[in-house]
Amino acid sequence: MTSTGSPTRVLVVWCPDWPVVSAEAHTDAPVAVVASGCVVACSGSARESGVKRGQRLRDAQRACPGLVVRDDDPDHQARMFEQVVVHVEQRCPRVEVVRPGVCALPARGPARYFGGERALADLVHETVVGETGFDARVGIADGLFAAMLAARTDEPRTVVPSDDTEAFLADHPVNVLDRPELAGLLIRLGLRTLGEFAALPSDDVLARFGVDGATAHRLARGLEPRLLAPRDPGRDLTVGQAFDPPVEEFERVVFIAKALAGELHTTLADLGLSCVRIEVEVATEDGRRWSRLWRHDGLLSATAVAERVRWQLDAWRTATGVDEALTGGLVSLRLVPDQLVADDGRQLALWGESAPDERVDRAASRVQAMLGHAAVTRPVLGGGRGPGERVTRVPWGDSDTPLLPLEGGWPGRVPAPLPAVVPPHPVPASLVAADDAVVTVDERNVVSAPPALLTVDGLAGMPLAVIGWTGPWPAREYWWDPARASRTARFQVTTDDGRAWLLCVRDGRWEMEARY
Repeated sequence: MTSTGSPTRVLVVWCPDWPVVSAEAHTDAPVAVVASGCVVACSGSARESGVKRGQRLRDAQRACPGLVVRDDDPDHQARMFEQVVVHVEQRCPRVEVVRPGVCALPARGPARYFGGERALADLVHETVVGETGFDARVGIADGLFAAMLAARTDEPRTVVPSDDTEAFLADHPVNVLDRPELAGLLIRLGLRTLGEFAALPSDDVLARFGVDGATAHRLARGLEPRLLAPRDPGRDLTVGQAFDPPVEEFERVVFIAKALAGELHTTLADLGLSCVRIEVEVATEDGRRWSRLWRHDGLLSATAVAERVRWQLDAWRTATGVDEALTGGLVSLRLVPDQLVADDGRQLALWGESAPDERVDRAASRVQAMLGHAAVTRPVLGGGRGPGERVTRVPWGDSDTPLLPLEGGWPGRVPAPLPAVVPPHPVPASLVAADDAVVTVDERNVVSAPPALLTVDGLAGMPLAVIGWTGPWPAREYWWDPARASRTARFQVTTDDGRAWLLCVRDGRWEMEARY
């Protein structure tokens, strides 16, 4: 790319519905891959039944009762996609992984060697489909963004000439920018296509929509999202670590990668730069070297770099073939910033901090490096009905996405106020009526008798007389999955010692979930 931002010719290989393909469902039934209770990918037959990305699982199953559900597994997706990358790399050098399911490479040099862009697209497509058996689409256009859209057309191979890039982009809806808030605002303003958005003056877009809007505007105009920052040839920004003795545990390498990425980001910040493409390089004790390029146009944070190192190590280790698989201990790790852009900065909150203190982050990272990634966690509030399932313990540095989405209403949720003490696991309990019969809740959510005595396992002074109670709040959960299905009902109970309790009867067994 030139200093003015004119994009280079890029070839993109896209494997449709990759999360579904890598899940290896081995079924003709509709399949959906789910994360945090929402659909992140689905098969063609599921889409025909009304399932779509971003849909809540319950809504998807209502639209398609026979839907097969698989959990999202980015690590497995990256390992599976390594097969595609290896075969593409055998034809063309400098292959970079955009994300599992999408890889890209500079097209100009290989096109000259193989006799033109059309011949290159045909060769890469035949290689991927013939060698791996996966469905694939190939697109060639100016810049990564246009090439990805070209690959997502209905044709298996699409080549967009340089002179036709703006016209090719113009008819696409603004939703392809993958910026939901910006797209929603543009649609409300009457700007529904990239062509209409691109026609706006650049200065006005920057003033109205900020830096991210200006970046999207450059994409809509067929330009690179950010200008490249030439690297000083006299300064090596590579960071690395040698291991003596060799390291067999890849998790330790991932922690070191995060520390190295933090060091690299500090250096780049001092120079006013950010990294959007990085090369991960390792060497093994048998003398072999392995490398792979990873791209992330949203700028690669230290956590994102460590995540990609983990994905890549797992992919190399599980590769098929003696010559392809990474074996033995690692003797070195290097992170090479391959593509740098000017750092546009970020707007912090006017009152207070919007990010954790750097000293806290460094201390937490050190503890993780010594004790393991899950040794330092922080609570993230999510959805759910009981107080225990509403809080997810997330390892430090990982995404803030809760296990269950906050939105959705959650019928059957216990109302405020929230309990003050929530044990790690529900404690077995007993709730009986005045005649010593266990209190039950029938299929119609009718309570068999008023509670009289409460006993909680492991606590002194039991049983306690019940002086007040309210409920039940019933819920039937995971009815579609026989292995996880359960019927619950929750009660708030006060006892004669002045304490209040949150009790739950689950499949006929009483438990103490929390104390007020």
